[in-house]
Amino acid sequence: MATFLYKLGRFAFRRRRYVALVWVALLALAGFGAASASTATSSSFSIPGTEAQKAFDLLEQRFPAASADGATARVVFKAPDGEKMTDPASKAEVRKVADELKSGSDQIASVTDPYTGKAVSKDGSTAYVSVSYKVSSMELTDATRDDLQDAGKAAQQSGLTVEIGGDALQVMPETGATEIIGVAIAAVVLVITFGSLIAAGLPLLTALIGVGIGVSTITALANVLDLGSTTSTLAMMIGLAVGIDYALFIVSRYRAELAEGREREEAAGRAVGTAGSAVVFAGLTVVIALVGLAVVNIPMLSKMGFAAAGTVAIAVLIALTLVPAMMGFAGKRVMGRKARKAAEAEIKTEPKPNMGTRWARFVLRKPVWVLLVGVIGLGTIAVPAASLEMGLPDDGSQPTSTTQRRAYDLLSDGFGPGFNGPLMVVVDTANSSDGKTAVNRVTDDISGIPHVVAVSPATFNKAGDTAMITVVPQDRPSSAETENVVHAIRDAGTDIKSDTGAEVLVTGSTAMNIDFSQKMNDALLPYLALVVGLAFLLLMVVFRSVLVPLKAALGFLLSVVAALGAVVAVFQWGWLGSLFGVEQTGPIMSMMPIFMVGVVFGLAMDYEVFLVTRMREAYVHGEKPPQAIVTGFRHGARVVTAAAVIMMAVFAGFIGSSESMIKMIGFSLAIAVFFDAFVVRMAIVPAVLALLGKRAWWLPRWLDRLLPNVDVEGEGLRKQLGEMPSDGGGHGDAQGERELTRV
Repeated sequence: MATFLYKLGRFAFRRRRYVALVWVALLALAGFGAASASTATSSSFSIPGTEAQKAFDLLEQRFPAASADGATARVVFKAPDGEKMTDPASKAEVRKVADELKSGSDQIASVTDPYTGKAVSKDGSTAYVSVSYKVSSMELTDATRDDLQDAGKAAQQSGLTVEIGGDALQVMPETGATEIIGVAIAAVVLVITFGSLIAAGLPLLTALIGVGIGVSTITALANVLDLGSTTSTLAMMIGLAVGIDYALFIVSRYRAELAEGREREEAAGRAVGTAGSAVVFAGLTVVIALVGLAVVNIPMLSKMGFAAAGTVAIAVLIALTLVPAMMGFAGKRVMGRKARKAAEAEIKTEPKPNMGTRWARFVLRKPVWVLLVGVIGLGTIAVPAASLEMGLPDDGSQPTSTTQRRAYDLLSDGFGPGFNGPLMVVVDTANSSDGKTAVNRVTDDISGIPHVVAVSPATFNKAGDTAMITVVPQDRPSSAETENVVHAIRDAGTDIKSDTGAEVLVTGSTAMNIDFSQKMNDALLPYLALVVGLAFLLLMVVFRSVLVPLKAALGFLLSVVAALGAVVAVFQWGWLGSLFGVEQTGPIMSMMPIFMVGVVFGLAMDYEVFLVTRMREAYVHGEKPPQAIVTGFRHGARVVTAAAVIMMAVFAGFIGSSESMIKMIGFSLAIAVFFDAFVVRMAIVPAVLALLGKRAWWLPRWLDRLLPNVDVEGEGLRKQLGEMPSDGGGHGDAQGERELTRV
């Protein structure tokens, strides 16, 4: 592989104008496709194989006029103190609002009158108008959304409190200015690392081109592939981080080759042949982790994973082709001014031990203490993860400054907490001899379940073979008591089906949440086994070792659990919540842990590959294990540190998003990268390698014969270039390397 990449790097450097032109053309083509594509609608959220999804599909089939997948809204009214919503003046204002809504947009399916639909609280203080739409929230026009927001303004002038809840007000997430700040921090780190504006600008420019191509392609295909609004945001987040990092490693190796006195084209070829090999395998681990999300069998999550994986693949290709091409344009200006002057004067000085060298030597002196401090520290931070509660966001998780949250609170005060999460019970009587009797039994049984406060009369479809029953639980939607109500209804439905033949299904946002969380929990272990197993094999091929990949996987698990603990402490418990803009604590979003596992695993393996490959390279060249660790840190610690800080800055930039899911994922990825890069890879990894010694690079003979030799260290390349003897000259040839692995 190193030889092929060496030739590719030299070709890209030599034909830099054509390579740059191809990438610019691809960017223009993707941009044109995104600009000419129709506005994306919302991604359909489905959970195949669950009861809630089955009931939802049945509703769409048997009640087509009900617009089961359409947006909904509730305009909530509260009377001033001492007055009631049943007063004539208040009634007139509410009905005026309802009439305006009915005539305001042709996207509206129905508007209910609270005085005929029993939508007034018992004490008369609160009432609401329910609005159903024919289309989903993302398909609502701006005019329709404006009509909804303006609906209660006249009523507010009469003294009524008016707030609006529901998904009809859902809009595209905003990331805020902090995303730009994240990129700015990345630029500063690059300048400090390289001491050259040109060298710092290269990774930023190439990463932005890659992200531009990836995100524009996603936007262009959003309607065709039914991609949601968060898909492009997450692809941008991950693509920007890895794009900068991959280019950073190539440019860093190029500068090192120039410092050794090589010609520019040769230096570019060697940089791509060596660091490029690490980029390929690091990118493969990220792609495996993201594509592996498909095992969860939730279409939305699978699409997010595939889209982000595509952006990562583009980042790898750009690092291998566009980066050496841009280095060709930059010339020797990628070196800092001092380095250029020293090179021109042919000054050869003995390099002083850098921070990476000093840290590696410290770890070698105290490996047990470093290992204990790292493991115990991360273990302590991981403790809150034991209290992890998962759920899907609703209006109750919105900031208190939003009208959705205020509407949620008004409904809770007037009708009870469970009113914000009603359950929809669907009774399929197609196989029942007496459907009405079966439905009556369902209603009676549900009424007797604890923590149920209201059961609406059944509504049959035109064919009379399906009935809908709305059940209002006593407690808030995300509570354990409401979850118990869902399970109790399903248990009762099992008996009813065996007695009457009628099938009872529970759906609604609360039931969807329960089924979604259960599905995510069930998929976590198989997903971990798949991703960790495949990456373990990949790393075994890279490092020709069993213990090094095992240590990498265990270290990753430790950093992920610690990151989950930090997420629980901030977003669920509220610790330091104000610092990160968390206005409302609550359950952690169900998809966040498994998505974080997928992304962080791929990124964690980046640092493992980049750092340990240098150690492996030194060891194969004949250095003893302790010295190889020092060599790896001398060359790689500074760059890995810069890469981690950049990745943290990019991810942290998304904490300013208005979308709670983006905010939470941005925080979780940033803190996970911090734990993994600075605690696991920079402390625990060298401590473990120091304790293992030569055993770290042990590989059974039979496995050594089975595994392909991909030449990540560039041994074959050096041999071809005539730098190493073909036989008997140390560990440079393949046979020598194999002998070392058997020590």
